[in-house]
Amino acid sequence: MLTLLKKIFTWWNQDTFGTMLKTIFFGKFVGSDTQGNKYYESKKGKRWIIYADSVDASKIPVEWYSWMHFTPNRIEKNHNLEKYNWQKPHQANLTGTVDAYYPNKNKDGIKKKYSSWKE
Repeated sequence: MLTLLKKIFTWWNQDTFGTMLKTIFFGKFVGSDTQGNKYYESKKGKRWIIYADSVDASKIPVEWYSWMHFTPNRIEKNHNLEKYNWQKPHQANLTGTVDAYYPNKNKDGIKKKYSSWKE
């Protein structure tokens, strides 16, 4: 029962009930990425994504970003490109989490490059 209420009233967990109905009746499955996100398109050309976990736009990898934003390029139809060995796998925005990037991070926390002249 709680799952059904979450599906109806919240949009930040996954797709809502309305999005699920729109996907069933009007959506054509285009593909999915390595994170489990599914991409759909309607006959009129509208495009949307069903996220695998929580809704976060930074979870869209580069291969699908141009498709979502109608940017024509050479990989428009081929989303299963082989990556070079120097390319890192896509990560969502980690700002505000424990895994966020800090340039001078050490075991004791963030170390400042300067010291204040007032103490």
